[in-house]
Amino acid sequence: MSMIRGLVKGAVVAKVIQVAQRELSKPENQRKIKDAVSKLAAKRR
Repeated sequence: MSMIRGLVKGAVVAKVIQVAQRELSKPENQRKIKDAVSKLAAKRR
């Protein structure tokens, strides 16, 4: 049973990574991330 549970968890993690990579490759999301990072950098100064 634990082996099946481990396989399911692995599949879920793989799918999450796949979706995250797809979203991060979109230009509008890259721009949003860049803006957020620059705002954080400006706050630290």
